[in-house]
Amino acid sequence: MQTYILKRLIAVVPVLIGLSVIVFLVMAMIPGDTATAILGPYATPENVERINRDLGLDKPLLQQYLIWIGNVLQGDFGRSYALNRPVLDEVLERFQATLILAGVSLVLASFVGLLAGIVSAVRQFSWADRVVTLVVLAGISTPSFWLGLLLIYLFAVHWRILPASGMYAVYGGGDLKDLLIHLILPAATLAVVAAGVIARLTRGAMLEVLRQDFVRTARAKGLPERRVIYNHAFRAALVSVIPVIGIQAGFVLGGAVYIETVFQWPGIGAMLVKAISTRDILLVQGGVLIVAASYVLFNLMADVVQSMLDPRIRM
Repeated sequence: MQTYILKRLIAVVPVLIGLSVIVFLVMAMIPGDTATAILGPYATPENVERINRDLGLDKPLLQQYLIWIGNVLQGDFGRSYALNRPVLDEVLERFQATLILAGVSLVLASFVGLLAGIVSAVRQFSWADRVVTLVVLAGISTPSFWLGLLLIYLFAVHWRILPASGMYAVYGGGDLKDLLIHLILPAATLAVVAAGVIARLTRGAMLEVLRQDFVRTARAKGLPERRVIYNHAFRAALVSVIPVIGIQAGFVLGGAVYIETVFQWPGIGAMLVKAISTRDILLVQGGVLIVAASYVLFNLMADVVQSMLDPRIRM
């Protein structure tokens, strides 16, 4: 097991290097002058030259990348010009809020998706299967930002039973109950598509496992149907579903960018949108790199869990 984890960690290294190159090049290729965008009406030639010198933009592209990645490896992501604070401090502070939202969304999506997939597979071609399939297709096809606006209108504007935005109440609150109330709408919005994908894959995996000989043998021994489904079939199907959940972890992290904007959630997504509009390149690079690295690590964790459920994968 330790050898398998070590091999997977080594395989992650070139992926992270590739991610850093892509993040750097994408920001470097954005049209327009960064220094001019930062300075705005104060963009005199002298100020532009000073900003370019401070950010290292007056150096060749390869040298810029090597300086940036060298600083990153030392834990120095630079300093945000717009916020006048270290990039790493800002990103980590915002990332905590994003992890709360993404974590709750992933748990909700996994629970609903796994349960819906099991019910749909066990009751194949029944009315329950048709309802689950219809709801899953509708959920996958619905744009998350539109669903978020719809939920805000229904629950916050029309019925006024849930807050429309923010992480805590402006006046009062600030406790766990307040956080959970504010989480309901954005977490549900973010979980819909992920739950649909997990449900479809779970249904397919369960149908395949239910036709296996070991399931027929378990039933022939007289085991209760619930034990056959959950202790035998579901455990075998979960091996195929775990990687999908890992991928959906990356989806909810990426989807948080626009969901946080819709619900004014103070996470890294809202931070990136504002940083891109102000051309705060060091903040954008640091934020995107940390989100991308988290996505890679989540998939690594999913691979490890999958190998624990099925030791044959380690071979």
